[in-house]
Amino acid sequence: MADLSLFPVVVLTGARQSGKTTLAKQIADSIPGSVYLDLQSPADMARLADPELFLGMHGSRLVVLDEVQRFPDIFPILRSLIDKDRRPGRFLLLGSASRRLVERSGESLAGRASFLELSAFLPDECVEDQESLFRILVRGGFPESFLAGGEEASFRWRQEFIRSYTERELPILGLRAPSPLITRLLSMLAHLQGQTLNSSKLAGSLGVNPGSVRTWIDFLEQASLLRQVPAWSGNLKKRLVKSPKLYIRDVGIVNSILEIRGMDELLGHPVWGAQWEAFVVESAIAAGSGYMPSFYRTSNGSELDLVLEKGGERIAVEANASTNPVPTRGFWNALEELEPAHTYICAPVEAAYPFKAGVTVIPVVELQRQLRRR
Repeated sequence: MADLSLFPVVVLTGARQSGKTTLAKQIADSIPGSVYLDLQSPADMARLADPELFLGMHGSRLVVLDEVQRFPDIFPILRSLIDKDRRPGRFLLLGSASRRLVERSGESLAGRASFLELSAFLPDECVEDQESLFRILVRGGFPESFLAGGEEASFRWRQEFIRSYTERELPILGLRAPSPLITRLLSMLAHLQGQTLNSSKLAGSLGVNPGSVRTWIDFLEQASLLRQVPAWSGNLKKRLVKSPKLYIRDVGIVNSILEIRGMDELLGHPVWGAQWEAFVVESAIAAGSGYMPSFYRTSNGSELDLVLEKGGERIAVEANASTNPVPTRGFWNALEELEPAHTYICAPVEAAYPFKAGVTVIPVVELQRQLRRR
């Protein structure tokens, strides 16, 4: 991890079970003398009874603190130790991406830390052919789900993940809401995958106020379960949709909620197009480091699933779940209005090919490679 050679602290966040601990242990094993502490372990927490003394004793080593959000009072101590010795590579902190973790560490470690997010498996990390593409589309990218011995084992793992997250982990992270309500909210969002957020409608169905729904959605986004993609807001004198689009980030979680166990079921389900869109959007945003993402939609029907912008460059990405994509008139209108430098139609095809001048139909893995090169 290159940032350890640049910053005294690297904060690695991401949803539980996304592989943070495995990665951190590999890093620690590669650096002689590293110290790893799991703050869920009573024995390791006992070693930090006097954290300033313990960390000071290991001042010349990399110290890895896993589940650091469980011990927020350690951040001021880390800041004090770092200010005395700003040598890079002193601390690697792991935690679920809660607002509490980000705010506390960001406030205490401003200018001292690098913040990185570890996602679940992405297509360019595990997709080699159509079979593996179908596997990640059904199982999602959480390592234990993707690598499970069979479809039923993967499905059961995801069901237990959702139950454990809503009943235990989210309250630990600080979400103040009854777990049955959060379970119902996630079920509703699975059925509304990729649609614009209507917090009033969701609130009415749940019997709560819209402010509570917005608070819960923001929290679930901080916990890396949801992604809100904002509406494009440039000045084209068009009547633009303003509400964000909302996605459950891992398609396997959605399949589990909707009782979809295999690719045949997914292809025949009304959510298939939205699932492909969510999969493409998540993959493109992860690969397009530094790009600002948004979607484009006007009142007259012009629409693009994803607009990526950086340094004056604009890239358009349209997700199409057909192997023989036929874009709508709204897609062509949006291209005329936005004039992107590059346009991709991402479809479940095996190889890229030119569609029309300036427009390329492309597999998701090749899309990621193109974005990572920019």
